[in-house]
Amino acid sequence: MKIGYARVSTLHQDLSLQLSALNDAGCEKIFCEKKSAFKERREFDNLMNVIRRGDVLVVWKLDRLARSLQQLLSIITRLEKLGVDLIC
Repeated sequence: MKIGYARVSTLHQDLSLQLSALNDAGCEKIFCEKKSAFKERREFDNLMNVIRRGDVLVVWKLDRLARSLQQLLSIITRLEKLGVDLIC
């Protein structure tokens, strides 16, 4: 299953461009977050709880998934252990 993740940093920002791209990519389920990545990311945690081996995580841009290279590498390592592919 293709699962999308969209995030903006403030309540005033718009998710529509990301959502459009994730829908165009064929995502069957999309998790949306309107928070800073430095704080708790409840929807990202929910996504990581439901994603399974063989699934594909789709993000519009890598900076929507992680705010630092270290955080990105940690997430990619976690996805690899789960057997999940990443499309950006």
